Amino acid sequence: MNLTHQFREGDPAEPVLLLLHGTGGGPADLLGLAEHLSPGAATLAPLGPVSEHGMARWFRRLAEGVFDHEDVHRRAGELAEFILAAKEKYGLGERRLVAVGFSNGANIAAAVTLLHPEVLREAALFAAMSPLPEDPGTDLTGNRVFLANGTADQMAPLASVDRLEATLRARGAEVTAFRHPGGHQLTLGAAQAAAGWLNA
Repeated sequence: MNLTHQFREGDPAEPVLLLLHGTGGGPADLLGLAEHLSPGAATLAPLGPVSEHGMARWFRRLAEGVFDHEDVHRRAGELAEFILAAKEKYGLGERRLVAVGFSNGANIAAAVTLLHPEVLREAALFAAMSPLPEDPGTDLTGNRVFLANGTADQMAPLASVDRLEATLRARGAEVTAFRHPGGHQLTLGAAQAAAGWLNA
């Protein structure tokens, strides 16, 4: 799967950050966050392949908060293929790769983590919710996930966030959860906590 993307080489000692934008965003959206998390890190930033009224997304939805789960599975597979192809194209080898996603980008990263855990071993997810209707039963032993969510987030309800966290833990992932009092947003506190998690 050849996704439109931007790649920026960085310090080989730092992780490669896979930047996954939210609905209506683009490859440059999370560059500032990447610089905060790991200054000088290489970045791989694809563009969501689905258009919703002209806004780029990672998978289709039937309504606000109601996902097309068949499309989630398909697009997660495509993104996993893209990651493997990009690692080969840019000679990334066995370098550490960490997904950094916001909102819809965090949801597709969660889906890839759950469905293709061998491709995506680490993910920092901001304003994510559960992308799948049921536990896929994959083994996530050795995978690390950082979850940052607002307790007042109406777009990613805490019940769905809790379900995602429980599924990740049940499958053996090491989960770090960060809650802030805000809504559907990236906060400085969450970014700082994620930087601590990334460099732990």
